[in-house]
Amino acid sequence: MTITYEWRGAFDNAALNALHAEGFDHPVARTDWRGRLERHSLGWVCARDGGGRLIGFVNVVWDGGVHAFLLDTVVARHHRSGGVGAALVATAAREARAANCSWLHVDFEEHLRPFYLDACDFKATTAGLLAL
Repeated sequence: MTITYEWRGAFDNAALNALHAEGFDHPVARTDWRGRLERHSLGWVCARDGGGRLIGFVNVVWDGGVHAFLLDTVVARHHRSGGVGAALVATAAREARAANCSWLHVDFEEHLRPFYLDACDFKATTAGLLAL
């Protein structure tokens, strides 16, 4: 099956809400993703299957300078472990580099360490987190 990846690709809020709910195991929300992304993101990557169905997504937010950050990386359950997530991240990295960003950051839970460090070539760093 052919999968396409599109930087700043068009999407339907309902489709992204459903994908996000599946990926992060929460009820389907009514988030205005389009509005959120237009306000805060450098861009995003949409992955679609051959039928045009949204099967993957990653949001690339930034500081307006040289730092970009990955958020909401998600792949539909039936497309996981096939390279879709790594291709989303690679596309995001390429586009952030093209926008003159020097750094791409990501926070992740421990079980995602092999994905980000091995499959996507991120390097482990020391960081801090303050719960608000």
